[in-house]
Amino acid sequence: MASSHRPPIARPSSRAGIGLTTRPTTSSRTPSATRIGTGMPPSTSRPVSRGGPSPTGGVLSSQIKVADRPVTQHGLSGMKTAIKGPQRQIMDKTYYLGLLRSKTSELTTEINKLQEEVEMYKQEKSVYLSYEKRAESLAGEIKEFQGQLADYNMLKLQSIFTKISNVKKVVAEDIIKDMSQENQAKYMEMKALICLKLCSYKVLAGNCKGLFYTHTGSSFLYHVCWSLDFLETFEELKNQELERKAQIEANIVALLEHSSRNVNRMKQISSVTNQELKIMQEDLTFKSNEMQKSQSTAKNLITESQKLQMDLQKMELLESKMVDELASLQDKIEQTKMDLKVYNNLPALKASGEEKKQRLQDDKEKLTKHTHAFKKIMEHLNTEYETVKRELQENETHSQLINLERKWQHHEQNNFMVKEFIATKSQESDYQPIMKNVRKLVTEYNKALIEALQNTKN
Repeated sequence: MASSHRPPIARPSSRAGIGLTTRPTTSSRTPSATRIGTGMPPSTSRPVSRGGPSPTGGVLSSQIKVADRPVTQHGLSGMKTAIKGPQRQIMDKTYYLGLLRSKTSELTTEINKLQEEVEMYKQEKSVYLSYEKRAESLAGEIKEFQGQLADYNMLKLQSIFTKISNVKKVVAEDIIKDMSQENQAKYMEMKALICLKLCSYKVLAGNCKGLFYTHTGSSFLYHVCWSLDFLETFEELKNQELERKAQIEANIVALLEHSSRNVNRMKQISSVTNQELKIMQEDLTFKSNEMQKSQSTAKNLITESQKLQMDLQKMELLESKMVDELASLQDKIEQTKMDLKVYNNLPALKASGEEKKQRLQDDKEKLTKHTHAFKKIMEHLNTEYETVKRELQENETHSQLINLERKWQHHEQNNFMVKEFIATKSQESDYQPIMKNVRKLVTEYNKALIEALQNTKN
């Protein structure tokens, strides 16, 4: 009976027959997790009975709802086909082989990327080693230059110490000597003569600078001449300022000693006249004013000496820069001389240029011949490619393969949708958090009961 009512494309019923209700049909049973992809699509599957809904074997593009599954109106006797949907999902050996091939291709591409990165790291390592060797050589050169600079600094410090010792000797001799008015007058005359000579030297230096600037037309030589003149006169100016400072300090010491003597005398004298007292007070005020003036001059000299020290440091830096610039200029001069030697020999340059030109022309002819040959080869290969392409398009197996690839993509999409549906349903039917919450509540309730029993016993 069932075979007479069944359409030719429907799946046969179970062995128990139609009248038996103890065993459900294969379409009404829920498919297992491992064979969900091989279920019957809605176009070929038999509608289920009223016993209970179950998910379809195929996958539709719309959202799957268990309540919307079609059922028969008169039990199992009336059979109808369902709405047409996607074809049967089959995960056979070819599917898994294709999946394995895609994964292997991904692995090969990743391995190639890693190999390229390894090669890049090797190149960077070689470059790093070359830079490291260069840095070591530069560090050695820097150490050599630092040693030379330390030697120059030691020589400079030794010369400064000798000059300071000489200045100290001169200052000590000046302090020992008693200065009189005649000596002071002579000193002023000598100082005036020195100032006149310095002015004349400055005028000559200015003329020299003007000559250098006009003849050479270079501001660099003017700057060098000015700095050299300043370095030559710096030591003399420094010695003069130090001598002046020592004289002022000696005067301050003498005034302090004199004022202390006057104070002692005032203490010793018990009875003095008013006139003498006024004279002594005037002398004291005068001496105190002189002392303040000398202190202010001493402070000014200290600040001037600090400024001179800063100027000296700046001049040393300028001297080092000048030495470097002179060295670079000498190198440039040597390079230009070598270039001039090369360019002076014009016949040799012309001969080398002609040889290079002839060589390039020969290369051009060879390359033109190669290009013509390659063009012919490319034309032949293009014709072969077009014929092969035409044959491939006319081949039935190629068209069948294209259609199979499209079907395979469609099946992959359906498989992905099935996996998503399974994942959502598994999340919906996850009872683990509810079970944990129930167990927690039960344990809390048991604890409360135990505490209540203990309280009642007590």
